[in-house]
Amino acid sequence: MSIKVEKTENTNELKLTFNVPAETFDAGMKKVYAKTAKYFNIPGFRKGKAPMSLVERTYGSEIFYEDTFNEIVPDIFEKEIEENKLEVVSKPQIDIVQIGKGKELIFTAIVQTKPEVKLGKYKGIELEKVEHKIMAKDVNAELDRMANKNARLISVETGAVKEKDIAVIDFEGFVDGVAFEGGKAENHELEIGSKTFIPGFEDQIIGMKVDEEREINVKFPEEYFSAELAGKDAMFKVKLHEIKRKELPKIDDEFAKDVSEFETLKELKDSIKEKLQAESATKAKYETEENAIKAVCDATEIDIPSGMVETEIDNMLKDIETRLSYQGLNLKQYLQMMGKTEEDMRKEYEEQAKTSVKSRLVLEAIVKAEKLEADKKEIDAKIKEMAENYGKKAEELKDNENLINYIKENMAVEKAIKFVVDNAKIK
Repeated sequence: MSIKVEKTENTNELKLTFNVPAETFDAGMKKVYAKTAKYFNIPGFRKGKAPMSLVERTYGSEIFYEDTFNEIVPDIFEKEIEENKLEVVSKPQIDIVQIGKGKELIFTAIVQTKPEVKLGKYKGIELEKVEHKIMAKDVNAELDRMANKNARLISVETGAVKEKDIAVIDFEGFVDGVAFEGGKAENHELEIGSKTFIPGFEDQIIGMKVDEEREINVKFPEEYFSAELAGKDAMFKVKLHEIKRKELPKIDDEFAKDVSEFETLKELKDSIKEKLQAESATKAKYETEENAIKAVCDATEIDIPSGMVETEIDNMLKDIETRLSYQGLNLKQYLQMMGKTEEDMRKEYEEQAKTSVKSRLVLEAIVKAEKLEADKKEIDAKIKEMAENYGKKAEELKDNENLINYIKENMAVEKAIKFVVDNAKIK
């Protein structure tokens, strides 16, 4: 087994030429035959019982080549990459030069490698102090939110629908005089001003009285998820059955007792202020870190390989798909609703992915330059925390080498961020 490594004309790109002995390829063919023999139908033999030589005479040896390549090459590729200490950051572009039974397998792989990071200034960078002051209005806003959460709905017998009322309505939608699918509902509760319906619909409900019927004309947005309705004019027949209005509790000591463990409104306000100040401090910390990372990245030169960006976008889309799954959707359905293609979405996330990749490379370079690492005590504490979160024993996690390496790398990067912020000049 041999591998030839050559630089291409492109930065951070290598051409790898693999020469795999014929006996390795032939052994792979036998392994593939053993896995696939049951699929061959040879007269005179039960499925899976025909000898390999007869299968080859009947179908040709070529029938095994693709599967054999896929069977043996991944392990060969990974082994040679590791032994040659190559930091490959892209999927290989494979080109088969020679393949066949009894022949040496020769193929090439074009790969991108981790780029050189030319660190700029990262010690003593100047940053503006980030501070979010908590005002009385912020505390009052939280009290209002709590009051709204604890409001009770009362039915309004007289009068008309107003902003923030909940209108209980029947409706049916028509486009060009024809009712469309999904455009009909009965006793639907619609909060006026929530902007959960087609633009303009809720505004035209205002002023309606109980048992009143009204025709409402709207236009579907151009980017509406249903292509059949996007941009179309529509008319809805609406009947109002009931008006519900929130009755807010009075914000006083009794309110504080009802919604919290405190006896007075002052104690509740103090508690809210303390909570908001803690949230504000955390927010300021993260914003300072983001500003610090950006400043260092701006001062650093890196030629980022496209493969790293594509991988980062892949990870972003996987995260989106995971979140969508909690709503019973997949990425394909979401894209249809948004009227977009996956390519559109990939382009939208390209700049964000580049920023993320550059930030990680810069922080890794600082880790290396400053020889930052997590000590055993810190790693053990993190493992204990993860074990408690996932309901496992710490000893189980300690045996997972990949997890330990992941924890070490993450903690080292966190130290790099702290190092930059601690050494910054905060104005």
